[in-house]
Amino acid sequence: MRVLLHYDMDHVEPGLDIVSCSEQDDARFAELLPDAEVIWHVLRPLTAADMDRAPKLRLIQKLGTGVNTIDLDAARERGIAVANMPGRNAQAVAETSLLLMLAALRRIVPFDARTRRGEGWPAGRSLVGGELAGRTVGLLGGGEIASLLRGMLEAIGATVLFTSQRPRPEDPAWRELDDLLRASDIVSVHVPLTDETHHLLDAERLALLPAGAVVVNTARGAVIDEKALVAALTSGHLGGAGLDVFETEPVGTGNPLLALDSVVLMPHVAWLTRETWARYFAVAAENCRRLARDDDLLHRVR
Repeated sequence: MRVLLHYDMDHVEPGLDIVSCSEQDDARFAELLPDAEVIWHVLRPLTAADMDRAPKLRLIQKLGTGVNTIDLDAARERGIAVANMPGRNAQAVAETSLLLMLAALRRIVPFDARTRRGEGWPAGRSLVGGELAGRTVGLLGGGEIASLLRGMLEAIGATVLFTSQRPRPEDPAWRELDDLLRASDIVSVHVPLTDETHHLLDAERLALLPAGAVVVNTARGAVIDEKALVAALTSGHLGGAGLDVFETEPVGTGNPLLALDSVVLMPHVAWLTRETWARYFAVAAENCRRLARDDDLLHRVR
């Protein structure tokens, strides 16, 4: 079975003919599509035109959870199965969310810049950081990533609130979204990008956060209205942000977020650990074996 791994990484799996291709190399990708029976997909959008170049394609296997970068309607029309793997990157993303909170609170970006310039100590009073212990952290989402992060935060000494699409009145930490925002010193995004969550955190909702609050996003960039976020940071209403995702990716060099030393930035790599890759490949290979046997696929989306 010919598998096209759409990422710059080699992997060997018994019984599978795996070829890899960088997400930035569209020419090579186009050359490899005609023979691909399975695509192991990461982030580069997969379009109807791509699928039309792949007449043998039977399965698009998302390496991760979010399938917003796959044209699901086109896949359905062409009889191509789509599957994902929820939870396999949860530990890495939860840890990165915690990292971004701490980095924003402790002003890592300006301290790093000062140290590289040879300035170091003493630091000005504007660079006095904060601690997570004693703060209230609001989690947008109640899935596996949010649950793992909740345990980490509570172990540190933070108070954790969360909101989810389905109300959970049995859990005293559950809040309606606007109530959660009003109470949160830090808000962390852990919801998929859908029509309902696009710009969920807009200017009006960002204004509900207490002065000096920190916003963290390791989910999808467009859940936050980026222009509104820049305005809230520039005005001083928000104290900082930790962002692994952006409305346009890769993030452009002219994005105003890059000029703010109150913002910690990563290029959509919260999931990127050796352990995550091992879990990804285990599920992806199993689904290829199931496809060959015409068995039900794990985590089929379409």
